Amino acid sequence: MSRIAFGGATAGAVFVFVLGCQRGAHVPPPPGVSVEIPTIEPQGRTAVDAPPVVVAHRGASGYAPEHTFASYDRAIELGADYIEQDLQLTKDGVLVALHDPTLDRTVRGDPANCTGRVIDKTLAQIKTCDAGRWFNDAFPQYARAEYVGLRVPTLEEVFQRYGAHANYYIETKNPEDAPGMEDKLLALLTRYDLRGHASPRSLVLIQSFSDASLRKLHQLDPSLRLIQLIDNRGSATIRASLDAVKSYAVGIGPSKGSVDPALVDAAHARCLAVHPYTVNEPNEMAALLAIGVDGMFTNFPDRLTLALQVKPPRRLTASAPSMPPCLAQPR
Repeated sequence: MSRIAFGGATAGAVFVFVLGCQRGAHVPPPPGVSVEIPTIEPQGRTAVDAPPVVVAHRGASGYAPEHTFASYDRAIELGADYIEQDLQLTKDGVLVALHDPTLDRTVRGDPANCTGRVIDKTLAQIKTCDAGRWFNDAFPQYARAEYVGLRVPTLEEVFQRYGAHANYYIETKNPEDAPGMEDKLLALLTRYDLRGHASPRSLVLIQSFSDASLRKLHQLDPSLRLIQLIDNRGSATIRASLDAVKSYAVGIGPSKGSVDPALVDAAHARCLAVHPYTVNEPNEMAALLAIGVDGMFTNFPDRLTLALQVKPPRRLTASAPSMPPCLAQPR
């Protein structure tokens, strides 16, 4: 396979994001969880390649309530390179980390405050809701008493907690229903000194299914590193769209079912990274790594670090090296 070298990798190496993560001692799966990792025979890799990135989907959401500090903390403990934040906008204009446009699935509390659309509730209302109890009920094998009473975090609270000691993978959700979401996101990145690092050090990647949202972000700041999310529409259809995507994005986030060697090759030929979602089974991880994806989203970060046969980081760090030349150029 013909590959674009990343981070000083030799010609023929796969295209990967290079992060400043120091992976430390192995972290085993939680008690009672048995994970068998298939042998990986990557195609076209060399010993000098940096490993593909581990993106914690809504945090370590297989083990803890999604989009809570418990989930983000657990993700970092288990070796994630990025922690993901899905963004919703409250009635009073605050960005919160929550996947669904409605509160019903993942919060509990007074129905007046804790059911219905996020955009119809104030932050004060949402902060009365329990964001962890539902998880204990749904996944008793991973239940913990401390999950009861967790709150929905704002994006600002996430930045306050982790600062430049974490790498963020942020999604603009339902941006057509939340005018100004992109401007508010950029303002927070600026306030916490993260915006300037998005380009040279990959501390922040911003993704969306909305190409309009990504194009707006690109217009506001061409240095931002943007990822076009794509639903499961098949490899051929996605390949036909890549020339348009490369005009504003540095990568694609396709559904795992659409990823095949032809798509990976086509994306790499255009200097686009490939980060499929959501990959939780070791055999699927092994298959995707073998065809050269550059990372993937998973609810179980430890499974992917094991699949990569590397040691997870003790702590995420902001000391990432520069982006490779093909992504360092202005778009």
